[in-house]
Amino acid sequence: MRAAIDGPQAGRRVEEVLDRLAATGDRAACAAAEELVRVLMDFYGAGLARIVEKVGDGPLKPLYGDELVASLLSLHGLHPEDVHTRIDRALAAHGEPLELLGFDADTGVLRLRPAAASSGCGCGSGAGGGRDAGRTLEDTLACFAPEVTGVEQEPAAAPAPALLQIGTRPPSPARVP
Repeated sequence: MRAAIDGPQAGRRVEEVLDRLAATGDRAACAAAEELVRVLMDFYGAGLARIVEKVGDGPLKPLYGDELVASLLSLHGLHPEDVHTRIDRALAAHGEPLELLGFDADTGVLRLRPAAASSGCGCGSGAGGGRDAGRTLEDTLACFAPEVTGVEQEPAAAPAPALLQIGTRPPSPARVP
């Protein structure tokens, strides 16, 4: 049985192999390897498109939260959910409470800050780490929303000062002269 591999890990491995091949200086071999990767991507993409077309959206919905499936569907432009929904999925899967400040589709930059419910220390570690503990936020986003090419994290918002309620003094017992 093959070892499990995720989308970002597979992408890094392909890049490493192509880089090693490029280091040999054999331009023809590099070009052939890059063409092979493109042909295989087209082949698998066409197969996935056919599956999505034949199976339909309904049976696939439970798979949208799976990082590998989401990564493959997104990679081939087949994921039916919009980028904002997939960003929300990635943030939920990552587990660290983060507030989404915005996503610039033109630059691919996602702006975040620690949510008010977080520890507030600014260290970036969530309480539980979610099911994605040990993985970077960027890796999780690469699976669900590869359109995100950069993440800017702003410092946590300063907590609002405590509200001090000032009222009238309760009536005191009448003084006897």
